[in-house]
Amino acid sequence: MRPPVHGVALDPQTRCAHWASELDIIAIKMRCCRTYYACRECHDELAGHEAAQWAAEEFGELAILCGACGTELSIEAYLGCESQCPNCRARFNPGCHKHRHLYFATE
Repeated sequence: MRPPVHGVALDPQTRCAHWASELDIIAIKMRCCRTYYACRECHDELAGHEAAQWAAEEFGELAILCGACGTELSIEAYLGCESQCPNCRARFNPGCHKHRHLYFATE
């Protein structure tokens, strides 16, 4: 069963009011509340608490959801998947790497 995803103006593939291109189909489980959100902006608008980054030693956690097929990926698998779901081959937005520091420890 696909875990619930929270966000503003979500579509069935996890696109939201902030990120709605054809490739914006991942949701991220936020470390602070262990809840999937379409993006950091959705979390900040809806959660009522400050977001926290996943630490490098937690990169084995399942924390990325493919909005196309519902597969959960570990952070490590997501960071190494070259912007494509390893299960269904759906393409993810390659520009998401620019926001990595908002979700994951970068050092």
